[in-house]
Formats: sequence, C-alpha cells, structure tokens
Amino acid sequence: MGRNRVVDSLVLRGARGVGDRAFRCLVDAFGSPGAALDADAVALEKNCGATPALVAALAACRDLEERARGALVRVEAAGFTAVAYGQEGYPERLAAIPDPPSVLYLAGDSSCLAAPAVAVVGSRKASTHGVRFARRLAADLAAAGFTVVSGLAQGIDAAAHRGALDVPGGRTVAVFGCGLDVIYPPRHAELSVAVRNSGAWVSEFPLGAAPGRHHFPRRNRVISGLTQGVVVVEASDRSGSLITASCALEQGREVFAVPGLPGSFNAQGAHRLLRDGARLVDSAADVLEELGAAPAGAAAGTVADARPEPPAELRPLWKVLEDAPLHIDELAAAAGVSAAEASAALMELVLGGYAEQWAGGRFVRTGP
Repeated sequence: MGRNRVVDSLVLRGARGVGDRAFRCLVDAFGSPGAALDADAVALEKNCGATPALVAALAACRDLEERARGALVRVEAAGFTAVAYGQEGYPERLAAIPDPPSVLYLAGDSSCLAAPAVAVVGSRKASTHGVRFARRLAADLAAAGFTVVSGLAQGIDAAAHRGALDVPGGRTVAVFGCGLDVIYPPRHAELSVAVRNSGAWVSEFPLGAAPGRHHFPRRNRVISGLTQGVVVVEASDRSGSLITASCALEQGREVFAVPGLPGSFNAQGAHRLLRDGARLVDSAADVLEELGAAPAGAAAGTVADARPEPPAELRPLWKVLEDAPLHIDELAAAAGVSAAEASAALMELVLGGYAEQWAGGRFVRTGP
C-alpha cells in the first residue's frame, strides 16, 4: 500500500516524545513525515539532534500505521477532510507558526482559510454591550472582506460568528477544542451548521475527542495562527483569550483590545493588553488601518443590523440610549418626555430586546 502523508503524519506525531515542534523539525529536516520515519539513527541524530530515546520511539511507532489508516477512513466517512502539515491545502499562515498541528481536520469551504482573516475572541460571560460590540465588529470586518475566526464558545465567540453571518457572503471559521463530530457547547449546534455552510470548521483533534480543559490552550494557538491579528473584546485577567493574544504575539500577529467599563471584571484582561501595547479598538476601522488596506474588491464600512428599528413611538427614547448606562431621569430629559412616559417606553424597549435595565434605574441600548 502506498504512502499517505496524513497517515504518516499521524504515525510520526504519535511517537512518544514527538510534540508539535519536534514534528515540524523532523518533517522540515527530511522533507516529509514518511522520510523521517524511514530515517536511520545516524541521520536522525545528525539532522535533528535526536536522542537515543527518540530514535527508539520512532522505531516503535511504526505499528501505529493500521490505526492511523482506520482513523483516516472514519474521517472521510463522516464527510470531513484531513490535511497534513506540508501538504497542499494546509493553511499557509498556520504552517508558519513554530508549532503547527501535524494534521488538521476540516469541514466546509476550506478556501476561506487562505483569505485575509482576523480573530475576534473574548469572555464566555460577556456583557450585553460586549456581545453587541463583537457582533457589529465582526460584521464590519466581514463586510471588508476578512474571514472572522473564533472558537464557537458562548459569549463573544458566538457573537463574532453571528456578526460575520449577518453579512451577505460573510465568512467565518470555528476552531474546535474537540473532534469535529463533537459540537461544543451543544447549544451552538444550529450556529455551528450556519458557520459550516458559510465558512469552515477546523480542529487538530481526532474524531470523538472530548472538549478537555487542556485542549483549549492548543485550540487558541490555531485561532491566532490562522489570522493576521487577534481582537480581544472582553476578558477577565485570567481569561483564555489572553492565551490567544499571547500566542498571537509569539507568532508575530497583531494584537488588538477593546476597552471596557472601568472597574468591570471583564475589562481587566483587555486593559492589561492595552497597557502592554495592544492597539486600542473603537471600531473595525482601527483594525483595518493597522492591517493595511481592505482586501481587493471589498468595501469597508459599517454594516447595519438586519433587525428593524423599534416602533415609532419608542424611537425618541431608543435614540438617546447609549452603550454606557444612563439613569431614567437623564433619558427622559434628553428625549423631552415625562418620567412616566420614559418609564413606559423603556419597559417596551426592554421587552423588545432593544434595551437592558441595570440596577439603580439605569438603562443601556442593546438594539441596532
């Protein structure tokens, strides 16, 4: 049976002591994973400084071939594609990072992985304002011709995917921290289908792999590796989004952060990034300016949400609402209505999803 680069990659990566960096070193040194597997001890030591333990591990891993071939059959039977590092179709930007995955599993239109791309990531427990901002930012980036990459998680990630999907022809990529046959979180099953239909799914984990905690830092380096820059919208000081930003810096990507409300738990991580030199983002224009001109043929600009404005009688209050919370008395004065009229209108806006009520009689805008 002839050599198969994906199978050889799975076998080589399965050898004890061969991590992503060692895998890349071996493949780059010998030209292919198969050639690395066939190399003798002298060549391994000369070209890669292989220790006797690694030489022994490479010799012992050859019995993994049957298992690897079976895994590839299951991937293809499930309607997915597997592509190995160094193979045509493997994303060029990802191939350039220090520790690229040995094999990627793909679904959807993988051509969007070659397009200009920006990651939009942030807190799973995002504020209403953070979710709305992330969705609008992603929509504007997608309208400018960028693929929006994120991790399909709750909060900011989901908002980023939805924002790209709001744009006709917008493309988005979900990077999984589990096998492609495991949708996580389960509540995003419908969203994941929309992402696959308008973009792609990507994972380095085999079919059936559960979303273990240790998988997500690895997933995050792929998110940044597929892109030209990473935008952190909301993040606590211990957020996994900061791992993505750290990976981006190591990979030579641009790092952006959106400032949050002073004192907010979800603002701590983004503010730390800003203190460390991340580019402040107030709109998609800041990202586009840093990354250069928008892709050829794309028109950058604000994308209006498809959702209609509220009924005419509610618009005076709706138009004076802001992203920051304002007291009902301030809103009534700005709209030129009585406190009673403002109260009634604001309740209608809250029920309609156009406003959110905060403690102390304060309200923020959540509509388009």
